[in-house]
Amino acid sequence: MHVVTDFGSQGGAQTMLARLLAHSGEPAVVVSLVGVSDRNVDQANNPNVIYHALQARSLRALPRAVVGLAGLIRQHRPDTVLCWMYHPMVIGLAAAAVSLTRTPVFWTVRQALDDPAALTTSTRAAVTLSSKLSRASAGIIYNSDRARLQHAKYGFKDNKSFVIPNGFDVPDGQNTRQGPARVFGLAARFHPQKDYSTFLAAAGMASREVPDLRFMAAGDKVTADNHELLALIEKNGLTTDQVHLCGDLLDIDPFYEEIDVLVLSSRTEGFPNVIAEAMCHGRPVVSTDVGDSALIVDDCGYIVPPRDPKALAAAMVNVAKWPASKYRDKSLQARNQIARNYALPKIANAYEAVLTGDRSGAGAWMSVNAE
Repeated sequence: MHVVTDFGSQGGAQTMLARLLAHSGEPAVVVSLVGVSDRNVDQANNPNVIYHALQARSLRALPRAVVGLAGLIRQHRPDTVLCWMYHPMVIGLAAAAVSLTRTPVFWTVRQALDDPAALTTSTRAAVTLSSKLSRASAGIIYNSDRARLQHAKYGFKDNKSFVIPNGFDVPDGQNTRQGPARVFGLAARFHPQKDYSTFLAAAGMASREVPDLRFMAAGDKVTADNHELLALIEKNGLTTDQVHLCGDLLDIDPFYEEIDVLVLSSRTEGFPNVIAEAMCHGRPVVSTDVGDSALIVDDCGYIVPPRDPKALAAAMVNVAKWPASKYRDKSLQARNQIARNYALPKIANAYEAVLTGDRSGAGAWMSVNAE
């Protein structure tokens, strides 16, 4: 049984869960505290999954969600419950206790704590409560080692923790973009954590040095009716002709095919899916040093400090000045790196190994202080 905040929205946790469900094809139950979307169900592509939406859309509804989830645990009798992110982690533990079934509850943390101030008040409260309850979990799976270390310092139990990175299906075919790099893209919702302010400030600086640069942005609220976003574009001397706003895309793959370089300007991340997704398509990356970004990107782009527009702009200009031959080399290197280190079958086996306790031959996962 998987418990997730909202299987109706599109984020890193939802995407990774859908990939695991699609890969396994095995029976499972997904319980969403809020809703379930057709898009995510289609992405999971597994007819053996049962979905439940508890419609707990406010803090007041959370006690009802605990009772509802407890009933589902009693009804389905899952071997294990895996809770995705902080609110489900707390509610999952409480529901398992109420259910009186002694079902083991594992947690999976998809967020680093590089900049807790970038999180919502509700999420920060859930982090604090989770740290106090972490000893009651059967184990904690992190998607980055940086996140594990940060949460351990925050008080999370570390004697049964595991690091399993996100997994990806690398598409067939080679990079169709030949360079030099002229289109830089950001795939992120409009949220303080993603730091559009830094991205657009850097874009403005970079375009003044390389005037024919163009920029694309895709994500929730990344639309022409977002007046705050339009004000940031204008503030940095850019126009909507230079910055194409794509909105929340049902299929992100064409976005990656359209850009030359992915940019990540986030203040905090765990394992940023968009970096590896773009690299699957042979796209070099310019990213802030958050979560495991530096580990994923390695030598396939540049890593800069968060909230530093000058450094981000300089990195974009450097990539834009690569000769076409270097761009093509880095493109092939990026694709091969994801295929070698983050192929979905290896990652799925790692999850299976941790959740079942059968860890023989699960070399793709790394245990840390696991008893």
